[in-house]
Amino acid sequence: MRTLKFLLQKEFRQIFRDPAILRIIFMMPVIQLIILPWAADYEIKNIKLAVTDKDHSSYSQKLISKITSSGYFQLTAYENSYHASLEKIEDDEADLILEIPASFEKQLVKEDEATLYLAGNAINGVKGNLGSAYLRSIIQDFNREVRLEWIQLPKFSPQTQIEVTSSNWFNALMNYKYFMVPGILVLLLTMVGANLTAINIVKEKEIGTIEQINVTPVQKVHFIIAKLVPFWILGLIVLTLGLLISRLFYGILPAGGFLTIYVFAAVYLLAVLGLGLLISTYAATQQQAMLISFFLMMIFVLLGGLYTSIDSMPVWAQWITRFNPVSYFIEVMRMVVLKGSGLSDIKQQLGTMFIFAVVLNSWAVINYRKRS
Repeated sequence: MRTLKFLLQKEFRQIFRDPAILRIIFMMPVIQLIILPWAADYEIKNIKLAVTDKDHSSYSQKLISKITSSGYFQLTAYENSYHASLEKIEDDEADLILEIPASFEKQLVKEDEATLYLAGNAINGVKGNLGSAYLRSIIQDFNREVRLEWIQLPKFSPQTQIEVTSSNWFNALMNYKYFMVPGILVLLLTMVGANLTAINIVKEKEIGTIEQINVTPVQKVHFIIAKLVPFWILGLIVLTLGLLISRLFYGILPAGGFLTIYVFAAVYLLAVLGLGLLISTYAATQQQAMLISFFLMMIFVLLGGLYTSIDSMPVWAQWITRFNPVSYFIEVMRMVVLKGSGLSDIKQQLGTMFIFAVVLNSWAVINYRKRS
């Protein structure tokens, strides 16, 4: 333990003697959190739709068929009650609910008007908002088709009108920042963890101090732990800074507990730090380590669900996201910040991340070989 203490003191001194590292660690969150939430937009596909059909009429079936044939929606649930459809929203099995009242066809035929109810899962604000807009457009088109059909029948009034009312769950104001900022926080921790640790051991190789350490009786496990702990602590500080900036600049206050965020972040940092250390054991120079780290970061960002919905990706890409730690943390951050999820709700993601941490750090320890 005494050896580990001295190694930790050495690592902290080495970090704080380098002004460039300190600027990256503490300035990057401010810049990214202020700029990036304003800079993204994308099209949504494969929107999961739950239909509550209380009418079961020919017109309700025609409307559902028109919606599902549009190519934007997947009918994931067909229920008889709104409560059953709402459970699909809560279980993340649906993004939107379309409720068709029992008197839909009757009102349409006899009263020349009908009301539909639309509810959206606004945890993913972009998907919920665009999905609602797509659905409204399809309903309006259906309305025009019905009116055109009825114009040919004199006994009906051509002034048919379908009214849609809607509500947004978990993000009532459809604030896009509430959706983006939690994901950007994940990228900040990933960059601090993976990029900086990736060049850590390699830097020791280039300046020659690694040879001095290799001829000492320092154990590999102690050496790797000493490289990991300082950036693990700094990562948690960066998370705190990011949450503070989110509160001050965007008014974002997690609906769930901070404990849930920090518990998952602690395990997540162990995983990405282990990945960075693993990269450094393979790379011979800092340039190699940075290029490998950059390559992995691009995959993590593009296949992490931050800018593009994972459900809209091809099947092969969705399989890759299962091995992407970033996708799990982004999902957890949005669940906690917007939905108010607790530790029991994220136990699956937490277990998966723990496996990542054990595998990557064990691999880094095994792959690091002391050479004189």
